[in-house]
Amino acid sequence: MMAQTLPLFSWRSLALALTFPHSKANQGAAASQNVSTGSISPLAGLDDVLKGYLFGEKKATDVAHLLWKHVIRKGDTVIDATCGNGNDTLAMANMVKDEQSKGCVYGMDIQEDAIKNTSSLLDVSLNPIERKCVKLFPICHSRMAEVLPKNSSVRLVAFNLGYLPGGNKTIITKSDTTKLALKAVKELLVPGGVISIVAYVGHPGGREEYETVQSFALELPIKSWVCSQIQMLNRPLAPVLVFMFKR
Repeated sequence: MMAQTLPLFSWRSLALALTFPHSKANQGAAASQNVSTGSISPLAGLDDVLKGYLFGEKKATDVAHLLWKHVIRKGDTVIDATCGNGNDTLAMANMVKDEQSKGCVYGMDIQEDAIKNTSSLLDVSLNPIERKCVKLFPICHSRMAEVLPKNSSVRLVAFNLGYLPGGNKTIITKSDTTKLALKAVKELLVPGGVISIVAYVGHPGGREEYETVQSFALELPIKSWVCSQIQMLNRPLAPVLVFMFKR
């Protein structure tokens, strides 16, 4: 029997979903609106980034970052489940920051070097008030629920799986803990929120972890989740983008 796979990614379907995802009360009005190819896309700019990605001019993380901009609101709570060298954490901090300093980024990584690298990048890139809105924890992403305040409403959770760029390649994220983290995110994410994953399949354990992510997405109920992926066909070791949108 042929293995089931996630559907090919559709910017149009995601645009329709993200136009009014945050309140069920708005869904009736949303259904009456017509989104055509001639209208202004709620995901303006994504088409250009996607073309750049497909032509080999943009990275998978570029696509992820631009999608985040259309999901995250000023003042939101978001999670970087794998800080790495801090680039994703910084991008999130710039998206959530507002004048009231209500936005908050929770970043975590099991490696102390990753936390140090992220902290250093944030220190030179953010002002002191903005920096206080980012909280870093040297823990596994499977324990994220332990560090979030009770009843937190999380808009976005991002995973950049694999190993620390420039670090020890034998220390990697693993299938079992990533699955636990995804289960935690499922409960933390608010309607209209997104799980964003960049999965790397070129290192030992990477493909197994991606398959775990894929299996998790395939089991989510279609009435409350929309799950898609972007994958290069003739580059089998290229990273795979997976997005899980909670209705």
